[in-house]
Amino acid sequence: MPKLTKILGAATLVLTLAGAAQAEGLKADQVVATVNGKDITLGQMLVVHDSLPAEYLSLPDDVLFNGILEQLIQQTALSEIGEGMMTHRDEIALEVDRRAYLANSVLDFTAKGAATEEKVMEAYKIRYAEAEPSREYHAAHIIVDTKEEAEKIKAEIDGGADFAEEAKKNSKDGAAANGGDLGWFGLKAMVQPFADAIAGMKDGEIAGPVQTEYGWHVIKLYESRLADAPKIEDVRAEIEGDLRQEAVEKRVKDTISAAKVEKMTDGIDPAVLKDATVLGQ
Repeated sequence: MPKLTKILGAATLVLTLAGAAQAEGLKADQVVATVNGKDITLGQMLVVHDSLPAEYLSLPDDVLFNGILEQLIQQTALSEIGEGMMTHRDEIALEVDRRAYLANSVLDFTAKGAATEEKVMEAYKIRYAEAEPSREYHAAHIIVDTKEEAEKIKAEIDGGADFAEEAKKNSKDGAAANGGDLGWFGLKAMVQPFADAIAGMKDGEIAGPVQTEYGWHVIKLYESRLADAPKIEDVRAEIEGDLRQEAVEKRVKDTISAAKVEKMTDGIDPAVLKDATVLGQ
């Protein structure tokens, strides 16, 4: 979007029009300008306004109004020239954009209706309030590059060496400075088979070596406990996001299942997508 600019010469007219929207009941088809006889409407301005980045919305009303109007004037004048230069590629691109816009509008509508207060509270009850309490763990680890290193460190700890000091000396991750302490966590937050190892340990136990994609671990489980259900305020955003995602995925699946789809790609080399000259044919 071009930089929004204030059109000083039209300030009075603009402020009058903007301020009159409620008083006079202006509608989307209200013409606010013409360019070579082509109308620019208040509705078009509102659509542009709704698509602006957040930083623009803090601008004074008159600056924003004039900037949007100027943008639409420029676009309308330039698009008139563009229409006379239209190629087949342009027609295809516009149709792709149109379908994408309509598809996204359906998915946006679906997502907005998926996270009602009733559905959020129902999901919260199922996931947390009425679910069996999950267990969380307080553990530390030492992570090194080889199994041999991990075995040596484990043997030294079994022989009386302090776990935290061994972590500070040998562990290669950021937790080393805190003696390898990972704090409290749920098993879902950890990679496998680290999580499986933790789940099978008793409080105070030291285990290892355990290999993950990050290296070889020696693990100490300090303690575990049943976790309290989180407050709805702490998980609302997560639940809303999940509900929207699930609704969108269902809408896509159901729509495609109900559609009559016929693919006619036999004999077409997938590499054709690298040949931009096709668009000119």
